[in-house]
Amino acid sequence: MEKQRVTVAYGDGIGPEIMTAVIKILKAADVPVEFDNIEIGESLYKRGILSGIPNDAWDTIRKNKILLKAPITTPQGSGYKSINVTLRKSLGLFANVRDCKSYTPFVASPHPGMNLIIIRENEEDLYAGIEHRQTQEVTQVLKILSKPGTENIIRYAFEYTKAYGRKKLTCMTKDNIMKITDGMFHKTFTQIATEYPEIKSDHQIIDIGAARVAAQPESLDVIVTLNLYGDIISDIAAQVAGSVGLAGSANIGKEAAMFEAIHGSAPDIAGRGIANPSGLLVAAIQMLVHIGLPVYAEKIANAWLSTIEDGIHTADIYREGLSEQEVGTELFTDAIIERFGKEPTILRPVHYKGAGIHFERSINTQEKKELKGVDIFLDWDKNDRNPLILGKGLEAFTDGELKLKLITNRGVKVYPDGFPETFSTDHWRCRFLNPEEKTVDYSAVLSLMNSLSGAGYDIIKTENLYTFDGIKGYSLGQGE
Repeated sequence: MEKQRVTVAYGDGIGPEIMTAVIKILKAADVPVEFDNIEIGESLYKRGILSGIPNDAWDTIRKNKILLKAPITTPQGSGYKSINVTLRKSLGLFANVRDCKSYTPFVASPHPGMNLIIIRENEEDLYAGIEHRQTQEVTQVLKILSKPGTENIIRYAFEYTKAYGRKKLTCMTKDNIMKITDGMFHKTFTQIATEYPEIKSDHQIIDIGAARVAAQPESLDVIVTLNLYGDIISDIAAQVAGSVGLAGSANIGKEAAMFEAIHGSAPDIAGRGIANPSGLLVAAIQMLVHIGLPVYAEKIANAWLSTIEDGIHTADIYREGLSEQEVGTELFTDAIIERFGKEPTILRPVHYKGAGIHFERSINTQEKKELKGVDIFLDWDKNDRNPLILGKGLEAFTDGELKLKLITNRGVKVYPDGFPETFSTDHWRCRFLNPEEKTVDYSAVLSLMNSLSGAGYDIIKTENLYTFDGIKGYSLGQGE
């Protein structure tokens, strides 16, 4: 078998100790992988490389496509960029996979049946980071979702569920409120689910979903969700699992992938030989499945579970009455190797069904796009912010193609027929549509904007109102 080349970063703090342990296990298991070491992190920051990644390291990472990374220490102070953020964005790592599991009765946990995977979209949503200040009182952040990005994360989640022998995939959104963005995510999930009839699938609104992650994680198997929601519930899950040191994380892209423990570099215990390598080992097991070596992943994972089950524990998880022997990093590593070929009898053994996670997007619909109007956002702070005065003034601007339909303030209709109790800030969405719902030329929008600007109205933003195959591509105001 041709050996896969893997880039390895030994990291900072306890990083070198736990990476040494993981590499020893992989080599003892005869995994067909070759390792190329790079230096990134704290030492590079101190040399003046603010990204923490030198050019030669980038070359190796991009050549091998697979990175196994120990924890990194980012120096205190401004100017130092997070290596994780840099790697994720530079390499297009669209999926973050977090493994949150309890190992009771051998490791204490308030949720003994918890065995949860959270798959989080990693590039889009509110974390695209596109923000603006528009008026004296109002700021804005754009929530960006693309069809390709949505299909990538959802299809990956189904393939992951299949490859890891999981049974159920739950989609979490807030599409009862954000019907277009989160609605597209939910709709795509439902569409792709038909291609995986062997996997049970369902959808939950993120608020109750997050509550269940906190209170009933045993009821969930694999979750796929958007970037912000996934960030929040991943931390909730890690907290309630009670085993942060045993969890691994993967960042997956179409061309590259990065695997790491979820914990930090723990400099306070570095060099003492007591660090638990389990989180990084779990990440390495994820890596082996990802690169098409599930047999080796299974061998190592079951040996590790057997070690946990036999009560051979590092100090962070050792508990009187639960553990049999407290060991350091080296003896824990050797215990895992000694158990190759063994499966746990109480903890559930792992059996991976897939041989790597590979897929191609298949949703590529072209819909007829027609311009029906425009939302023009105004900074207007006159006449006690009376929407009646603003509305009457805007109704004068019409040429037959576009006419004022309504005005909202913070998403609430204030004209026509608004309530005087509704608070108004200096940010007004003024919707102009063709009265006969005909398609309009963009020149009509430009003409309208020119007229409004000439009359002294302060235009701060516009959003064109399109239909796609006749379906409105914009949210409706009250009364529409």
